[in-house]
Amino acid sequence: MGGTSPCASCKLLRRRCTKDCIFAPFFPSDDPHKFAIVHKVFGASNVSKMLQELPVQQRADAVSSLVYEANARMRDPVYGCVGAISFLQNQVSQLQMQLAVAQAEILCIQMQQEPQMPESQEITVSEAERSYLMQNNLMGGMPQLMSFASPSNNVGQEQLKRESLWT
Repeated sequence: MGGTSPCASCKLLRRRCTKDCIFAPFFPSDDPHKFAIVHKVFGASNVSKMLQELPVQQRADAVSSLVYEANARMRDPVYGCVGAISFLQNQVSQLQMQLAVAQAEILCIQMQQEPQMPESQEITVSEAERSYLMQNNLMGGMPQLMSFASPSNNVGQEQLKRESLWT
């Protein structure tokens, strides 16, 4: 910068800010806290080395990442960003589980509200009709459905109607 106002890093480190100062473009003098926190976590020398090793077009992104990580490390010295990421992943997982439960509840309510077929409309098939359908291979996957309307299965249906998922 060389001239009137040194950058935040040079001001904090109490050194003269030169025109080729590597920190000057990223740590302006009007935001000293930004460099102070990065310096406290990573050290000025390490940050300087990292920035010098990077191409010029990637340095701004690197500084942004360093500032974010430094802030995260100040809040959570052990886990830093990883702690924040883990917390957010757990929160997403919990919300997905809550969503699945809510969708299941909606489906159950919709199924309970669908009109039930009255017993007078149930299809009954005599043994002669059943054997005819079986011989002519017309029942396909129907045997399960045909046996569903038998009187012995109505007892199970009544129990299911009385039983509720909400009790």
